[in-house]
Amino acid sequence: MAKSKYYVVWEGHHPGIYTSWADCQQHTNGYKDAKYKSYETLAEAEKVYAEGWKKHWGQGKSNSSSNSTSGNSYSKRTSSSATISKDLIDYDSISVDVGTRGNPGPVEYQGVDTQTGKVIFTCGPIAKGTNNLGEFLAIVHALAYLHRQGSSKTIYSDSANALKWVKQKKAVSTLVRDESTAEIWNLVDRAEQWLRTHKYDNKILKWETKSWGEIKADYGRK
Repeated sequence: MAKSKYYVVWEGHHPGIYTSWADCQQHTNGYKDAKYKSYETLAEAEKVYAEGWKKHWGQGKSNSSSNSTSGNSYSKRTSSSATISKDLIDYDSISVDVGTRGNPGPVEYQGVDTQTGKVIFTCGPIAKGTNNLGEFLAIVHALAYLHRQGSSKTIYSDSANALKWVKQKKAVSTLVRDESTAEIWNLVDRAEQWLRTHKYDNKILKWETKSWGEIKADYGRK
């Protein structure tokens, strides 16, 4: 059984102390220069949260005792080398991914059950688009699907850009709008409208590919 951890978020969308990695991700993904770290006990987490990030965050390389007493840092500075446990995966969720042939090029996407890999929905191929626009559409498709089901399941995507776009309810892409891209831009416009007119409480989290392997919805075209 995995040991309990407490995640201190000093700088994020909603600073505080959280009891799961999923909650920590939700409040730090897409936040520039987020500062957060995990601790083994609530008492320690409360202490360092009150003392502030300048005393405790980002000291892993210069002060080895910090890591031995304070747990692993999952900050943006160290996440590339840290291994994130698979115990943190919420398997009762939907994972989405995109299959492209060229970028830009034909785009298709799918949503699958994270536990079983069973395909829940698919879309495409769309004549011409980009990987990130496809990821954006896949996430919104999953949100709309779960909204109709009355489900608050978590959604996973491995696209940081798409996660950011969903949060801001706007896809910021350099893909030219012309006759060849009309199909995907029409879908994107509709997805943005859906985000502006619907509320949801689903967590939308980054799939940590380096630690967990390819996302379950992966098309295997790399």
